[in-house]
Amino acid sequence: MLWATAGVAALGLLITLEIAARRYGGVPGPMTNQATDLIFAPKPGPLYAGMALMMVVLTWRQRFVAAGVAIGIDVVFLLARWAVDGKVPDGPFFGSGALWVMLGCGVIAVTRRTGEERVLLLKGVGLGLLLVAGRKIGDTWLLITSKTRPAVLDQYVATADHALGDPSWLAGRIVNATAPIGTHVLQYVYAQLAVAAVVVALYQLRNVAAERRFPRHHLVHTFLTIGLIGPAFYMIFPVVGPVFAYGPGASGTGGVQWALANLWPHTLPPINTPHPMPYDGITPRNCMPSLHTAWATAIFIHSRKGPRLLRFAGTFWLIATLSATLGFGYHYGVDLVAGVVFALTIEAALRSHERGWDRSGIKLVTHGTMVFAALLVCYRYLPMEMATHPWAFGPLLILAMASVIYGYAETTKLWEPKAAPARQPEPQPEPA
Repeated sequence: MLWATAGVAALGLLITLEIAARRYGGVPGPMTNQATDLIFAPKPGPLYAGMALMMVVLTWRQRFVAAGVAIGIDVVFLLARWAVDGKVPDGPFFGSGALWVMLGCGVIAVTRRTGEERVLLLKGVGLGLLLVAGRKIGDTWLLITSKTRPAVLDQYVATADHALGDPSWLAGRIVNATAPIGTHVLQYVYAQLAVAAVVVALYQLRNVAAERRFPRHHLVHTFLTIGLIGPAFYMIFPVVGPVFAYGPGASGTGGVQWALANLWPHTLPPINTPHPMPYDGITPRNCMPSLHTAWATAIFIHSRKGPRLLRFAGTFWLIATLSATLGFGYHYGVDLVAGVVFALTIEAALRSHERGWDRSGIKLVTHGTMVFAALLVCYRYLPMEMATHPWAFGPLLILAMASVIYGYAETTKLWEPKAAPARQPEPQPEPA
């Protein structure tokens, strides 16, 4: 019943976003884009990563067959496109095969499986398709934010960011100094965040095929929930980021003509009374909170129980993602603080739901929610106070975030199952 409800809700969301994309942007929505990926060269997205998630429910033999079929379909499509166009398409030209395999497994589950085996296979297919659809849904959300929020609140966030010492300006200069090696590494890490999440999720789901059941909570739950709820705050608090509001923008979006001034990253913005500022109808308002920070935080949390290499990778991805979000000018420092609090609150809520709500779970989620709301209120209504009193508000911001981190760590430590003490052998009477 839970999975059926989630499926209906997902379908309703897809239909709503399809209508919104056509109404506000005059472009196809996530459903149309997903359907065209079956035939035409797919847009960038985690198609094979979604298939890998689906394959956790298959045996090794079935996995090799599914991968072979997907690659074969993509080879056929590539040759057909080449024959029609006379050239290999630019950008990604594979992925349709993975989508066909996932849909085919769904058909097999309905027509050839029964009972628990049908449910398990449908769960695997749903998990893979949700990851793929999540990318399409995110793209549509970003389009909606750019079309429905003509004014942005970057001046407020940049002013509040003085309390943290304007870390994006400092990180931007550091990244520029490490070019081209540093920029290439950070760009790769930033772009492949979903791949890192899939690697951690595959480790968590490695025993599904043998146990014939999914764990009650894993990274994909948190990853998708962050992506589902986060864009709502883009609509409430539209922000484009320092490289767009105070810099030259990025290739293909924005531009210095929309910026308040061309200051980032070499000149700190002055402390003036902030106002909403108009911006173009192209650049997404996707800064508050930083969902890349939230996702990287979730990856870090879920990699803690893995082997040493996975733990190291999770730590590296978190540090590199934070460096990229600041160093490329995509986010302000206060965005990252909000992103960490947001991720921990979502994770606490999902874990509380999984284990059953109790006093500790309610207290933790309530605390995280109140801190997150307080951060947004301060950024919006107290930016001048934060900028003029950085030695007070800077530590307060860090302490507020640290309180959520500490509360999460201490509470979840109590939730961990306790190992049963080893039974001591009873003393035997000595023979007379």
